[in-house]
Amino acid sequence: MLADGRFPAGSHAHSGGLEAAVAAGRVTDTGTLEAFLRGRIATSGATAAAFAAAACAALDNAPPDPPGTDRLADLDTEFEARTPSPALRATSRRLGRQLLRAARAVQPHRALDALAAALPGGPHQPVALGAAARALGLGPRAAAAAALHDAATGPATAAVRLLGLDPFAVHAALARLTPHMDRLAARAADSAQAPVDELPSYGAPLLDISAELHATWEVRLFAS
Repeated sequence: MLADGRFPAGSHAHSGGLEAAVAAGRVTDTGTLEAFLRGRIATSGATAAAFAAAACAALDNAPPDPPGTDRLADLDTEFEARTPSPALRATSRRLGRQLLRAARAVQPHRALDALAAALPGGPHQPVALGAAARALGLGPRAAAAAALHDAATGPATAAVRLLGLDPFAVHAALARLTPHMDRLAARAADSAQAPVDELPSYGAPLLDISAELHATWEVRLFAS
């Protein structure tokens, strides 16, 4: 449910950098889309998965009061440092705020209330995702898998709209990426207890640059 584009967390309005890649001619068909998705999940997706897993684990190990908000705030700060693009930082917080709002409506939980109070401007999306996953009874590996699924399916869905690709072929490409995403989710879960400054920071400079350019467009189909 958390990774479903129909969940009212706002992800359906974002292409994860795909719209800019299409405009630049880097993604033109199913093959180049699959290459784009493989790169995205191995970089920004893997970083998001690590932070989602760590946020989920933070609530597992938190004292009863306050419910893990100190570590969640530290994770939020570290994720900010790993997101050099101002446009992507703003997008992440917007999505995190909306995700947290939706999760609190679906599954009221005092940890989610505490997170909303601690970060009134909105937590980064992976931090909100990890906290929401725990509130729904999921563990760190499932939180990481949801983050990776979101990183892949958002651009894949956007590609169908932007390029008119065959949705069956697009989902076949997603299926081929599943073993890779499973390995990345397991790796993220293994690092969930690590100090926050030791969590991974897999860079994707071209996504950062494209996000800044995309934010200047007067006409665009997706918000990012």
